[in-house]
Amino acid sequence: MKIALFSDVHANLPALEAFFASIDQQKADAIYCLGDLVGYNIWPNEVINEMRQRKIPTIAGNYDYGVGRASDDCGCAYKTDEEKANGAVSISHTNQMVKDVERAYLRTLPAHLRVEFQLNKDKLTLLLVHGSPRRVNEYLFEDREEKSLLRIMQDADADIMCFGHTHKPYHRILPSVPDTPPHYRHAINIGSVGKPKDGDPRGCYVLLHISDQSGITGKDSIRVEFIRFEYDVEKAARAVEGSPLPQAFADALRLAR
Repeated sequence: MKIALFSDVHANLPALEAFFASIDQQKADAIYCLGDLVGYNIWPNEVINEMRQRKIPTIAGNYDYGVGRASDDCGCAYKTDEEKANGAVSISHTNQMVKDVERAYLRTLPAHLRVEFQLNKDKLTLLLVHGSPRRVNEYLFEDREEKSLLRIMQDADADIMCFGHTHKPYHRILPSVPDTPPHYRHAINIGSVGKPKDGDPRGCYVLLHISDQSGITGKDSIRVEFIRFEYDVEKAARAVEGSPLPQAFADALRLAR
């Protein structure tokens, strides 16, 4: 079984279209979106309607949650005053662009999705979140302390936890606690389709491979494949430059930062 997972499109229609072209070749058995359809570019309505047309199961990202309620707070963590000011421009402009029907759709998105498999003697629970099971805007970076990440997954009863929000892909396999039966958990950041921040401007998504041999006792019984795809970065960057959005957003697309 191949499960396709993607996140953080952020109103980047050229990236989303290129993603669809890529994913259509993969023949995935299921596809899920982990949120943040809007913000930082000029095509929020178009992106929302592509998702609705394809009927892709989608959870709410922090940006979707804020814009769905016409809030001026996207729940983002900015490091500098300049970033904070640019963020204020982004959510204000996004709120101006998003239409009533599309805003209503954002309000319907669930916070989490849980999928349970019983492929063999092991129950395998796949939990899909945007930031974390605790908060839609919590950042789970790759350097998160193992004990902390394991506790989050244990509390959420997740064997495989997929998330986005940081725009930096990784896969960590967490062993079971000492003196207990083997139980491996997989924490997977699926990266970003429309706003990568890992130095690679190509879009990123994940194919999760699960079989009847997959389970909690086998460390390598699931396979995580990170797919990178080219898209017209310049078209997306020039769209930002032709809008009221800050130049920094165009630069970020080109440099993937």
